Amino acid sequence: MAALTATAPARPRKLLASRKTRLGILYALPVVIYLLVLFVYPIFSTLLLSLKDADGSFTLHWYADALTGVNLSVLFTTLRISAETALLSLVFGFVLAQAISRLKPLWAGLAMLVVVVPHFVSALVRTYGWIIMLGDKGLVNESLAWAPGAPYSLLYNELGVVIGTTSMMLPYTVLLLYGVMRGVDRRLLAAAASMGAGRVTIFRRIYLPLVAPGLASAGLLSFILSLGYYITPALMGGPNQTMIATLINQQVTKENQWNGAAAQGVILLLLTFAGLLLVKAVSSLGASRKKRSTS
Repeated sequence: MAALTATAPARPRKLLASRKTRLGILYALPVVIYLLVLFVYPIFSTLLLSLKDADGSFTLHWYADALTGVNLSVLFTTLRISAETALLSLVFGFVLAQAISRLKPLWAGLAMLVVVVPHFVSALVRTYGWIIMLGDKGLVNESLAWAPGAPYSLLYNELGVVIGTTSMMLPYTVLLLYGVMRGVDRRLLAAAASMGAGRVTIFRRIYLPLVAPGLASAGLLSFILSLGYYITPALMGGPNQTMIATLINQQVTKENQWNGAAAQGVILLLLTFAGLLLVKAVSSLGASRKKRSTS
């Protein structure tokens, strides 16, 4: 036992004495410095700023202010719009990914290209495109001019924000779901059909459980990305659709309230971390289920 404890401290020194280890540390050093300067330091500085009062003393006032009154209402609005966006992205993304996964590889690649290419266009340009389409004289209202109640109010309300954010999140959802659906073993579905199971039963009992982890991951990813979205809610929403990112911008640019904005940013960061942990947990659960099903 004494010999083991004596050799334990020598093991790190032996590793550091290796030329390969020293080269690895040397190559990793620029990346570590990059992460510390551009990620760790800004987050740590924001956390400190959110805990300081005007005179530099320690306080939790900014967090209490962020979780009360209008700021709390903005937080709930952000969560609600993000949840609505995630749900709609899942619905439309599931239908699109399901249709594309049934195509031949060539046509599936072309279809995925159509889905993904608009994502490379600036979000600002796409948002203005939606504003033009959804306006009172836009393509949507002009096409529905025959319907009772036209023109419909599709801008500067929650509906307009959700339409815009859903269009932004849809490529992510389709990409994730397409990969999961292409990995489903179709022989399982054929075996269930050969044993007399109907389409609804096959979908509910076999197909849906297999793609459920992908659905959960895609929904959580859309929710997380929507939490900090700024351009579309700011341009397509009204005063009642103010989200956290818009509030942070107002506090910094109009009120010069950096401490309150820092507290809002930390809360948004914590929500994002919680969502990422959920995504990781769901992915691990899906991997374990897939392993059990194949074993």
